[in-house]
Amino acid sequence: MSKNQEQARLLIECLPYIRTFFGETVVIKYGGHAMEEAGLREAFALNIALLRYVGIKPVIVHGGGPQIGEMLEQLHIPSSFWEGQRITDEATMSVVEMVLVGRVNNEIVNALNLAGVKAVGLSGKDGHIIRARKLKPATGKGKEAGASPGTIDLGRVGEVSRVETGLLGSLGANGFIPVIAPVGVDEQGGTYNINADSAAGAVASALKAKRLLLLTDVRGVLDSAGELIPSLNPEQIRKLFADGSLSGGMIPKLGCCLEALRGGVEKAVILDGRVENCILLELFTASGVGTEVTSRP
Repeated sequence: MSKNQEQARLLIECLPYIRTFFGETVVIKYGGHAMEEAGLREAFALNIALLRYVGIKPVIVHGGGPQIGEMLEQLHIPSSFWEGQRITDEATMSVVEMVLVGRVNNEIVNALNLAGVKAVGLSGKDGHIIRARKLKPATGKGKEAGASPGTIDLGRVGEVSRVETGLLGSLGANGFIPVIAPVGVDEQGGTYNINADSAAGAVASALKAKRLLLLTDVRGVLDSAGELIPSLNPEQIRKLFADGSLSGGMIPKLGCCLEALRGGVEKAVILDGRVENCILLELFTASGVGTEVTSRP
């Protein structure tokens, strides 16, 4: 088989998947190495461009933890975490907003525009897309922050109370790709740092997305032996939470996957953003990559 024939065969094999997702919304949480390494950044932008050109409506919610940490270090502002979430005082919140909205968001939009699609950068505060409320004080053993149980006030860390979809729908209908920084606003205009995974899950639920894809820096959810778990349902996830198998950033990731399923998302996938073209591999091949979360038993 010639090279051209092989390429044609691969395109035909993608047809059923393109048909499945045509006209559908796919929400992608973008972060980690996929956002930091030049080759992966370029591949990501081209993946998103391809989705748009075959009739899929991507919506991107991005993180920026390493960039925030770097800026805080330069400004000599200490960083503290609780179960994967950054404790955010007023000074930290100012840096979070500056980095996410002023720097990271612009870089992603620019990369997508250079890839040939029309992207628009948004904060969750724009049009009150992400309405937020303050996250309740955390409970736990208190080891990470050096405090006793029940005393951890995460400061300006919020959770999504609702997502306004009007602006996002208008942008998508006119061929634009929304790129959202996970900064929310409450009813009094207060600003909150929202976990990007949780924000992506809430956006996916509000838009009734076909898929929620969470790019991360591991292969997916791993078992006690370090092996990839290819598929999980809500009952299996609850068991993982109950037996303490989960820690750090995987806790909000799986939590938002469950919320997305409850909100009407068909499937959520935690996939390895370090794999080039991981988005295309997940959506347009039979095997996919990472750990899928579905409602199926």
